[in-house]
Amino acid sequence: MRKLFAVAVAAVLLGSCNLIPERKLTACADPNNLPFSNKAGQGFENKLAEMIASDLHAKLDYVWWAQRRGYVRNTLNERKCDFWPGIASNVEMVATSRPYYRSTYMFVSRASENLKGLTLDDPRLKTLKIGVQMVGNDATNTPPAHALASRGIVGNVRGYMLYGNYSKPNPPAEIVRAVERGDVDVALVWGPLAGYFAAKSPVPLRLEPVIPWMADMQWPMQFDISVGVQSGNDKLLKEIDQILDRRSGDIRKLLAAYHVPVVESGG
Repeated sequence: MRKLFAVAVAAVLLGSCNLIPERKLTACADPNNLPFSNKAGQGFENKLAEMIASDLHAKLDYVWWAQRRGYVRNTLNERKCDFWPGIASNVEMVATSRPYYRSTYMFVSRASENLKGLTLDDPRLKTLKIGVQMVGNDATNTPPAHALASRGIVGNVRGYMLYGNYSKPNPPAEIVRAVERGDVDVALVWGPLAGYFAAKSPVPLRLEPVIPWMADMQWPMQFDISVGVQSGNDKLLKEIDQILDRRSGDIRKLLAAYHVPVVESGG
């Protein structure tokens, strides 16, 4: 009789446990944007999202959305997802975690070319074919594009859209491929993109940080990157901050595996 009672109690307890809903976390990510993320989960932001979900004992889901204008509005701000694994720190539209890395724009050139030691004020830039990442109209272009324009370096500059041809894999990588092919002599490329695709290039490439890091006292070449959550979701933000602190060593290894150039503040 006791045995039957014990079995009955165990069954009730097991049933109660099954009533506890499984925690779910939804990350917003671009399905075609290595080294950051893709639908196959191969980007370092995918790996970070998996780390966060695992530490919180949650099932990870995704909302896939191309990172174009309106990305935050159509994802986090519409509450379609809980967090974005890679956003510039202190963006006003969302709440951001402590930074988990800081990177810089890089000069990317072929190693066979004598272009070592470039700076934004190097006279060689006036005659080289230069690639820069572009967003759209002048008001929203990348800092390197503005910095070059302020120096009168315009006619020899070729723009490569951040959005690119989305029918091809990882469209922002086209600017690095242009250096490989010799379409441009040097390109100014956001660090994670530069480091990842330079490491995969069949042509040896040289990478050097763009300096000065604060051009004309208004165009920063370095940015802190955080995890973004919906404004007001203080609980999740605190949980993520704790994970980023506790797993900082693992995150450094993750970034190194993807050849992300990591710099100190103002370095």
